[in-house]
Amino acid sequence: MPLGLLALAIGAFGIGLTEFVIMGLLPEVAADFSVTEAGAGWLISGYALAVVVGALGITAATTRLPRKAVLLGLVVLFIAGNVLTALAPEYGIALAGRILAALSHGAFFGIGSVVAASLVAPEKRAGAIALMFTGLTAANVLGVPFGTFLGQQLGWRSTFWAISLIGVVSFVGIATLVPAPRAPQEHVSLRGELRAFRSSQVWLSLVVTILAFGGMFGAFTYIAYTLTAVSGFSAAAVPWLLVLFGAGLVVGNWLGGRLADRSIDGTLVLFTAALVVVLVAFGLLAGSQPATVVLLALMGGFGFGTVPGLQSRVMVYAGQAPTLASGANIGAFNLGNALGAWAGGLGISAGLGYTSPIWIGALITAAGLVVMLFAASAARRDIGSASLELVSDATDAASAALAPPVR
Repeated sequence: MPLGLLALAIGAFGIGLTEFVIMGLLPEVAADFSVTEAGAGWLISGYALAVVVGALGITAATTRLPRKAVLLGLVVLFIAGNVLTALAPEYGIALAGRILAALSHGAFFGIGSVVAASLVAPEKRAGAIALMFTGLTAANVLGVPFGTFLGQQLGWRSTFWAISLIGVVSFVGIATLVPAPRAPQEHVSLRGELRAFRSSQVWLSLVVTILAFGGMFGAFTYIAYTLTAVSGFSAAAVPWLLVLFGAGLVVGNWLGGRLADRSIDGTLVLFTAALVVVLVAFGLLAGSQPATVVLLALMGGFGFGTVPGLQSRVMVYAGQAPTLASGANIGAFNLGNALGAWAGGLGISAGLGYTSPIWIGALITAAGLVVMLFAASAARRDIGSASLELVSDATDAASAALAPPVR
């Protein structure tokens, strides 16, 4: 394993932690700032929307800069945002800190995915991307439960100070372990990167990312309320239940990466369909503690198992211009996050209860499955058309070679 992948995973761990730990601390943050559950949810939705802006804007603005230097700059921005959140005297400043940290998120994962793929052989690229995203899953298995526990014991601000320290460690890891390119980085132009968006499959991939991942995230955003108010767990049990969710992420990410190296579309259809089934079952059985334990892990597994395939798919169809498309897909993940969190908040505000985000998430994910089936079918038709054209060209060439000479 190239050590550079480990360094990228360290950065992914820090950024993933700041994104996901807020879910377990949402009740404490809402109480501290005297805002409603839906209002506190904007610390998640606002973060996700800012990721979209950063994924497109920062990636586009830095296409010609050395990728390693850009990654280091993004980690500095991440640290600054978390320090501001930890110091925030009021809700608005906390939201500003979240937005500042989020601007680094999309560009980091977008550029990092390209760097990760460049460190291995072509047939191992989905696995390399999955390995980088292992940092994100590790953040859920280890970081989120510990961060939630720390925040419950010492106050939620202590968690963001710890995240800031992890950011410093991430900076050192990337600086020392990501290799400098042996040859000058290929010339990359913004106009060339924009060519990737001529592909209808790139756009379909982005839509699938928004819907398939957004549905799972919408269910997860208010999970602390579901676990305590519906399933009947104590607040102290929430961090340990999040360990199960994180364990599902790790297994799903690993398995999804392995399977996507064999068949990207087949893996995405399978995992997205399974996620719909899991969310429906969770909505029905959230009042059962044993069922909740199992379904929480499965939700994480099938939900995050789509990530390597979704990221690989958009890069495949982007062709020779993967950087901006990769960043756009990270933005799509977080646009889905914002959509899911917003829709789930609407369900709660409408008085539909704390299982409503799960049902809404199931509907959103089901829409993603429909789009994925259409995209896979269109891709097969395109391959079939291309094969027919090759056969036709070969037949024409053979006929010309066998035809009697014209006298």
